[in-house]
Amino acid sequence: MTTDAGTAVPHRADARRNRERLLAAAISVFSAEGANAPLDKIARTAGIGNATMYRHFPTREALLEAVLGDVYQELILLAEQLMTETPAVNAVERWLRAFIDFSQSYVQLPEPIVAALYDETSALYESCDALRIVAGRLIKRAQEDGSLRADINIVDVTAQASGIAWVTQFSPDKQQTTRLLGVLMDGLTTGTRA
Repeated sequence: MTTDAGTAVPHRADARRNRERLLAAAISVFSAEGANAPLDKIARTAGIGNATMYRHFPTREALLEAVLGDVYQELILLAEQLMTETPAVNAVERWLRAFIDFSQSYVQLPEPIVAALYDETSALYESCDALRIVAGRLIKRAQEDGSLRADINIVDVTAQASGIAWVTQFSPDKQQTTRLLGVLMDGLTTGTRA
């Protein structure tokens, strides 16, 4: 198929294959080099031109959104499950641990996640905001039962959890994340944690 100008228009199957190749390449490159890896390298790894990549993913955030979409959904589902099955303060701690692990899935990932929370124009904003809303419900529940301090909010808590993810992603001490999350939870709770 061609346009009036004589240029080829890709078939939907070609566009779908290109998108899948770009996502596979992004996962590979982000895993090897981190979330700030050059986008040109992702296009080269996929065997696709830069213009095609930017048609599918106009920004780094749009590409990250596509790569991380399933994980976002898992975190939302986990929060909903914890709301009904787990004591409030334990639910907050378990969800924060999952959030930290997610934030460490690619080197440098905490940075664009935190930035997106403050930028409604970011392609990551909607997913990050959905996480903030569901985590906010977990925190509110723990505040309502008196197990979490009333003077904190979800922005404070996710900022601290993102900081833990960022600080510990290079640490050779595999227990550091657990210890720092414990310190965070000690600061957030109103009493002694089990």
